[in-house]
Amino acid sequence: MTTQPTAEIELNVNGERRVLRVEHRSTLLDVLREDLDLTGAKRACDRGECGACSVLVDEKPMLACHLLAMQLRGKAVTTVEGLAERADFKPVLDAFVAEDGGQCGFCVPGFAVAAYAALKHDASMDELALRWELVGHICRCNAYDRIAAAAASAGGPLQ
Repeated sequence: MTTQPTAEIELNVNGERRVLRVEHRSTLLDVLREDLDLTGAKRACDRGECGACSVLVDEKPMLACHLLAMQLRGKAVTTVEGLAERADFKPVLDAFVAEDGGQCGFCVPGFAVAAYAALKHDASMDELALRWELVGHICRCNAYDRIAAAAASAGGPLQ
C-alpha cells in the first residue's frame, strides 16, 4: 500500500485559525467533515452538481467537493455553522423555517449558504433572480417553490 504525500496547512475556518496535516488530494469537504467535524456541508454527489457542499470562500459561494484543501491557504472559509453565528444570517434561517424551505432538510445548508451570498450581494433580488442564483442546487424532496419563497422572504431583512 502506498502512502499519500501530506503537508501541513493553515486554514481560516469560521474565523478560527486551524493548522492541519492533510493529504495533497484532500478536498475541502473531506477536511471540513472528517478533520474539523463540521458536517453542515453535505457529501451528496461529490461531483459539483448538487450544491449540498456549498461554503463561502472569501465570502463567495463555492463547492467544497471541488476544492483541494491546499488551495485554501490564506483564504477565509465560512461554513453554514459559521454563518449560523452571524446576526445577518438569522433572517435566512428564519425564512427557511417559516416557509418550510426543504422537507427533509438535507439540502438546506447548501441552499441557505447560496441564498445568503446572493442576498448579501443584492438584497433587493426578487424571487425569479434568486431562483437563477440557486440553479445547480438540487433538492431531492422537490421543495423548490418553498426554497425560493424562503430566499425571497429573507431578502427584505437583509436590505
